[in-house]
Amino acid sequence: MIERLSMLVRAAATAAALGPWLVATAPGQEAARRPNIVFLFSDDHAYQAVGAYGDPRKLIDTPNLDRIAREGVRFDRCLVPNSICGPSRATVLTGKYSHLNGFYNNSNSRFDGAQTTFPKLLRQAGYQTAVVGKWHLVSEPTGFDYWNILPGQGIYYDPDMIEMGVSSRRTGYVTDVVTDASIAWLEKRDRSRPFLLMSQHKAPHRPWSPAIRHLGHDGDRTYPEPPTLFDDYAGRTLAERDQDMTIAGTMTPNDLKLNDFKERFSPEQRAAWDDYYRPRNEAFRKAGLQGDDLIRWKYNRYMHDYLGCIKAVDENVGRILKYLDDEGLAENTIVVYASDQGFYLGEHGWFDKRWIFEESLRTPLLVRWPGVVKPGSIEPRIVSNVDFAPTFLEAAGVPVPPEVQGRSLVPLLRGEAPPDWRKNFYYEYFEYPEPHHVRPHYGVVDSRYKLVRFDGPDLDAWELFDLKEDPNELRNVHDDPARAQVVAELKRELERLRRELKVPPKPPREAYGSRPFEGASKRGR
Repeated sequence: MIERLSMLVRAAATAAALGPWLVATAPGQEAARRPNIVFLFSDDHAYQAVGAYGDPRKLIDTPNLDRIAREGVRFDRCLVPNSICGPSRATVLTGKYSHLNGFYNNSNSRFDGAQTTFPKLLRQAGYQTAVVGKWHLVSEPTGFDYWNILPGQGIYYDPDMIEMGVSSRRTGYVTDVVTDASIAWLEKRDRSRPFLLMSQHKAPHRPWSPAIRHLGHDGDRTYPEPPTLFDDYAGRTLAERDQDMTIAGTMTPNDLKLNDFKERFSPEQRAAWDDYYRPRNEAFRKAGLQGDDLIRWKYNRYMHDYLGCIKAVDENVGRILKYLDDEGLAENTIVVYASDQGFYLGEHGWFDKRWIFEESLRTPLLVRWPGVVKPGSIEPRIVSNVDFAPTFLEAAGVPVPPEVQGRSLVPLLRGEAPPDWRKNFYYEYFEYPEPHHVRPHYGVVDSRYKLVRFDGPDLDAWELFDLKEDPNELRNVHDDPARAQVVAELKRELERLRRELKVPPKPPREAYGSRPFEGASKRGR
């Protein structure tokens, strides 16, 4: 009797919270009207590699991702609070920054599954919950009725997967395998209840192994170069010069498919792989490229491989959208596509992420919600993946816990701009010195400026970038007397945000990784 009463109370609370988009139904049917949620998440997918974002290089067509933008909203300033895989995923689950959810880095952090997450709260409110694909949080998933995850980073071909604690090898390309398992769960779900599906891809994470069907997808295209491919980092701090993430110096023969590349290939796949790469590698070696020409060759190989992985992601997003259409689910399902952070596609001569700078700070975010989101909308305001948890909770009519640091995007999705929406955003990064020697830093971002503080054991420095006059972030104007007032205002705002977000004066030593501050050395191109 008590359990039944509790269910009725939850249903009433849900109906009240859902507001104008809840269709009146008979008693006991409110849950059927709550929207389903399909969260499609990739790893290291640069916004520059989503057609809907209109990168001037026109790197790739992504018709299925573009469909979500066309039928929903494209967010142009979705920023992540810590641009690295595991911490970003912990933020999505909890709606909290790394310094509060405890997952700082990919080296030695372990997600505390006992803490409150939005899947747990949705499950308690009657949702079915499932996560499939890349997890990358070390501990086992909690708060899910079903989970089927890749161990660690996972691999591209014939990946192992851990289904509810039982590991087995799957046959196929990982992006296809994750979607197969996602659709299989959708098929067997309880159709009388709303659901949350988190379908999370490994791709396009390093080492960027395309599916066999996508070898040669670009016809040996020569890709347009970003204007900062040969950045010399002049006029900025030691941090930009002393890093280890350049296309020129950091990419390995394995990254570039110049060696006997290891994957779980079948004999037929191995033959097709070698048939594609071997003649091109032989031509490269005969050319004897050096200097800038060598960097250009590496950039183009990187673009072929990375974008080949995106091709499979886009195809599989299309499979999920088709399933929703075919099953009559699309009209009552929120579809979200995002990545755990942005990625460098040659800008500043880099790959990878980590920095507060635009290409790594900013992730793609596309949302379709029929009847709520105006199709073809573009949202310029600053939002974040820290906002995802409260958004999903409000959409489902579930109260948002007070400790959540993000803010629900539901008003923006409905086309209603709250007058007090954030004007600036706090960023923090910790992992150092390995694997890419990017120094710890934090900062504040607004619509025009970016103030950065490097506060580590061997670098105490500030940077200021004017994104209006310097969109490529090439000039540090922190010490420009004409910017003194801007600097003073942003420093005050930075301190306010640190207080508001409960940032400790110094992070714990383990925040930096398993070997903090050991082995530091000068690097870079």
